[in-house]
Amino acid sequence: MNMHGLFISFEGIDGAGKSTHITGLADAFRAQGRAVTLTREPGGTPLAEKLRALVLGDPMDPLTESLLIFAARRDHLVRVIAPALLRGDVVLCDRFTDATFAYQGGGRGFDLHVLSTLEQWVQADEGLLGDPAGNSPMTPEVETVIEPHLTVWFDLAPEAAAARLAGARIPDKFESQPVEFFRRVAQGYADRQHGHPERFARIDASQTREAVWQAVQQVFVGKGWLS
Repeated sequence: MNMHGLFISFEGIDGAGKSTHITGLADAFRAQGRAVTLTREPGGTPLAEKLRALVLGDPMDPLTESLLIFAARRDHLVRVIAPALLRGDVVLCDRFTDATFAYQGGGRGFDLHVLSTLEQWVQADEGLLGDPAGNSPMTPEVETVIEPHLTVWFDLAPEAAAARLAGARIPDKFESQPVEFFRRVAQGYADRQHGHPERFARIDASQTREAVWQAVQQVFVGKGWLS
């Protein structure tokens, strides 16, 4: 099995079940001797967690929201993700940039061109993933912009996700949005997959938990990353 660093993101609207399976995947990789860095966005560092609390709790306009999210992402990349990839870890991240395009771009209706510019600035490699020998854990196609090797998208109808979340916990400002907001978010994910089909693995999240986990495992076995 490839022992270079692997960067894998889990995506989906709130209630799709992605967080349920990310820990199971971490255990599966560890069982095969891989070191795993399990993290999330926004968040993953002390600074990014502070910014997460602001983003999830305070009212703000979409540009301010996007700037804070990308600021948190830069700190996360510099302090956690890039070092872990250079060590050869499997990095499992609960959401990454696709979520920004889905939530701020699709849900909020914010300018996708501005988000693309921020993506290029914030995720520029700039030597983060280069070692003295000139090696990089990323593929040549994406080494100038750091992005996941694979994005597992848990696709679920917004109505079904809302039913799952009902009464589960006190909602943050995103979870309390109406179903129509999540329809736009879901479309944002679909658009993102359309633009990056080689990177996305879509999982039908309407199935039972066992069936979803089986589908997740099949993706990684098919890539030769799990036996």
